[in-house]
Formats: sequence, C-alpha cells, structure tokens
Amino acid sequence: MAKKPLILVTNDDGITAPGIRALISVMNTIGDVVVVAPDSPQSGMGHAITINDTLYCDPITIDPKGPQSEYRCSGTPADCVKLGTQQILDRKPDLCVSGINHGSNSSINVIYSGTMSAAVEAGVEGIPAIGFSLLDYSAAASFEHCKPFILSIVKQVLENGLSSGVVLNVNFPKASNEPLKGIKICRQANARWVEDFDKRTNPMGREYYWLSGTFVNLDSGLDTDEWALEHNYVSIVPVQYDLTAHQSIQELTKWKF
Repeated sequence: MAKKPLILVTNDDGITAPGIRALISVMNTIGDVVVVAPDSPQSGMGHAITINDTLYCDPITIDPKGPQSEYRCSGTPADCVKLGTQQILDRKPDLCVSGINHGSNSSINVIYSGTMSAAVEAGVEGIPAIGFSLLDYSAAASFEHCKPFILSIVKQVLENGLSSGVVLNVNFPKASNEPLKGIKICRQANARWVEDFDKRTNPMGREYYWLSGTFVNLDSGLDTDEWALEHNYVSIVPVQYDLTAHQSIQELTKWKF
C-alpha cells in the first residue's frame, strides 16, 4: 500500500477560522495532516517573522473526530511554517497548503497576504505549496463549492510536483446560484489599492488613523486572475519568490556608477 502524503496545513485567519476547518476536511481525505496555525488572526502580515518576542506552539484539539494533529502558534503564518517543518514534523512534508483565506488574495493582494506568505515560506524550504483564498470575507461564508477544486488541484500537485521556486496562488469566486465554470491558469493582474486613512482623535486628544481603501484594477487583459474571478472561474497563478527583475539587469549594467 502506498504511503499517504504528509500535509502541513496553515492559514492567517487563525486556527479556528471556518476556512481552515474546510481545508483540513479535504486534506484528511488525501493524506496524514498536521496543522500549525496562528492562535489569532494574522491577516495582512505578509512575510513577517517573529524575531523580537518569544514564540509559543502548543497542541490543541479543535475537532475530536479529526485524525490530524494540531498546534496553535503565537506567531505569524511564516512562523507557523518554520516551526512546523523544523520543530513539529519529524520529516519534510510532501505538501503545504494555506487557507482557505476569508477574502481575495488575487493581484497585488499577494504581496500583503499572510496566507500566501506561508505558502511562499514552504516553497523557500523546498516544499510544494498552495495558497487558497475565497472572495468572501464573511464569517458565515460557504466553502463547499471550493472543495472539489481543492481536491483536484492538490492531487495534481502531488502527482506532478511544482517547479523549484514556484508556489500556486488559487482564488475562488464567492458562492452563488451559478456553479463555477472551471479553472483558469492566469497571470497576476496589474491592480493596486488606493488607500484612504480615516483620521480620528481618541478621548485623550491623541490623533490616530484607520486604514481603508479602494481596489482599482488597471488591467484589461483577458488572461488575468481578476478577469477569471469576475467571470466565475477559479484562478490559479504560479507565483515565484525570486523578485529579481531579470529583464532590467542588462540595462542597469550600462549605467555609469
């Protein structure tokens, strides 16, 4: 009998979030699951790691019926992957999955995302990794329509592997009366956030700011993640953590420093 794959599961919304519970339920049908996730929400943390504070990582039972081992971590999503691979697991996992995030991580959101940074951290450590996100911020969001696609994508990654330095950024449209049309392999759309800082004053007279903003898609391409999601497709963007702008190297060598 073939040995089951070892799967590390994490997220940025916290270990009790409905999204990660849905992801765990799918992973339990595929392999041996170990969960290392933040003990509180860590959205928007990007690839932050804890270097000026202590880290705690304690066993916890969320679902007594679940076969997986679970640990709650006081650190960031990237911390969770580091501790999971270097302290919790006794061997390198065959896969790391992160999510399902409550909210989009398409386009520029991938830069800020703790969900995707956890996947990228696994990729840095040579582990095939996938980040899953749903375009629904509600605590009552339905993840059922995502599960068949997650199962298919994970099986394909386990069977085919991923190129070195590449992880997958997978986003799902919000559940609706219309079934998802399928999967689109995409590029990251050129979009950005236009920030708005709501300036306020606390009862002690000190000024403070509350960040909000508007997402602006500057890309009219039909091959982007934003187009796919708008048209009810699952988007998959292969992401690399090498941020070198290779096309600019030759031009910069011509400069007179």
